[in-house]
Formats: sequence, structure tokens, C-alpha cells
Amino acid sequence: MNHNLININNLHVSINNKPILQGVNLSIKPGEIHAIMGKNGSGKSTLAKVIAGHPSYNINKGDIKFNGTSIINVTPEERAIKGIFLAFQYPIEIPGVSNADFLRLAYNAKQKAYNKTELDPLSFFEFINRQIKKIDIDKQFLSRNVNEGFSGGEKKKNEILQMILLNSKLGILDEIDSGLDIDALKNISHNINSTLTQEKSIMIITHYQRILDYIKPNYIHIMEKGKIIYTGNADTAKKIETYGYQSIIQNK
Repeated sequence: MNHNLININNLHVSINNKPILQGVNLSIKPGEIHAIMGKNGSGKSTLAKVIAGHPSYNINKGDIKFNGTSIINVTPEERAIKGIFLAFQYPIEIPGVSNADFLRLAYNAKQKAYNKTELDPLSFFEFINRQIKKIDIDKQFLSRNVNEGFSGGEKKKNEILQMILLNSKLGILDEIDSGLDIDALKNISHNINSTLTQEKSIMIITHYQRILDYIKPNYIHIMEKGKIIYTGNADTAKKIETYGYQSIIQNK
């Protein structure tokens, strides 16, 4: 496919009048994996939140187009329905709400938006049980409250399950690897790889090369002071691991 799934053009963003993003340009085609790397405070997580529609950020200049249409004035809910999914670095716990109910309501909200059949609790339970087998989750997981008492790996699995369930076109994974041991990391990476198709894209935000050993990006972008200052191939992460960000920044 030649068209871009998402096209970010000269994006300037601030929060409380403090500039954070200062001219980001990024295009992702369907089927591609892009990794965003950079030091703390470079703007990586802000970029993820702005694409998802976080209301605290002000877009001062530039545009974000998704499937050819500007989304800068579109609500987070509408963006989710269009196919944008943000997996959080620190997923919150929701006491009193079962995972099964939460997932069913999210799934049915998208079905309703596309005038498709909504599932009653019994039908959804059968449907979700087929989905969780794909990513090696215990059935008991569904009856527990959302993320309550979950390990880091379970929380991240829950995020990926939501992404699969919503059939998202663009999955933005904000430090999905943080706090995971190597087995959990391999498991999460396998689940992410299994969701990819020629129509779906992934944007991984990470500090570390290790997740990129398991999920191979087409491109790696380095952010510094609110801009993408360098774009390279999958080997870029290994150079950063060996020589640090400064080597990229100095030679840009």
C-alpha cells in the first residue's frame, strides 16, 4: 500500500504554555513497525498521547492525518473508533469493574459505531475465550477487576488483548517493555507480532533495545528536544546501546 496510515506534519504542541513538541514530522504506512527512541524528556510519550487525543495538550501548529483525514479536532473516543489504540506505560486499576465487562463494553461501543451486532454477555464470553487462547491468558483473568492486583506482565497482556479485541489499525505502545522480565517480554513481543497484518501498524516507544530484538522495526526514529532528529533502520538501536544517544545527536 502506498498511502500513509498516519501522517504527522510539522507538529508543535505545548502544555500549560510550555512547548514540548517543536516540529515533529512522521509518516507510517500500513503494515509498518516504527520505534521511537530518545532520552527522558525528549517528547516521546507526549507524541503518543497527542496522537491518541489527550485533552491536556494544545496543538499550536501542524496537523495529524489518519487515513488521509485530519484528526486534531477529533475526540479520543472517535479516534479509538477510527482505529487508534494507545497502550499505557502504567495501566490504571479500576476496582469494581470486571475485566470481562470492561472489554465487552469497549468492544460493543466500537460495534455500535459501525452499525454492527453487539454481543450479549454470554456471546461475548464465548468470543473473548477464543481471543485469550491466542495470547496465553488464564480464563480467571476475565473475572478479575481491571488490572487490580495484576503483575506488570499481566497488565501489559491486558493492553494487548484490548488492542486485539478492538481490531486497532494503529497500535501505539508506550514503553510496553518497562518492568517486564525476559520471559514476559518474549511473551508480550510474540503477542504483538501475532497481531500484525498488512493493514495494521505499530508504533513502539522505548528506551531500550531489548524489545527490538523480538519486534523488528522497519524504522527507528530518535527524538531530541521535541523533534525527530534522526531516522534509521533496525540497527540504529544497537548503535545506541553501544555508543549512546549522544553519538547519534552529534552526527545527525
